[in-house]
Amino acid sequence: MVLPVWWRKRIPRYRFVGALCKDCGRIHYPPRNACPYCGSRNLELVPLPRRGVLESYSIVYSVPGDNRLNAPLPIGLIRLENGVRVVAELTDVVPEKLENGIEVEAVIRRIGEDGETGTILYGVKFRPALGRK
Repeated sequence: MVLPVWWRKRIPRYRFVGALCKDCGRIHYPPRNACPYCGSRNLELVPLPRRGVLESYSIVYSVPGDNRLNAPLPIGLIRLENGVRVVAELTDVVPEKLENGIEVEAVIRRIGEDGETGTILYGVKFRPALGRK
């Protein structure tokens, strides 16, 4: 991803916010300019819960680009505490020991590096929750 685009999307990435549609009441992540459910542009940024449950996951072995060194790459479908579902990379896990239903929490981790400037890019990933309930 080019650096200017990354910079414009830094707030949802670092603060983990979604967009609440004031017309249909649904929340989506990542935020877009229009609601993917009803098409409304009447949106408001809202903080998302940082904890959720891993509903499903996949292990990606053929990883393109800069992430090649991180293969295998676990990707999860997470249902947050408010019901919003997000797809995100899982971190701090042994892929062979993953299981559906574990409690996870959002953390900021390194996502990649801009090849031209060497700028390190960060974003939200999920790990097994510490101090599980």
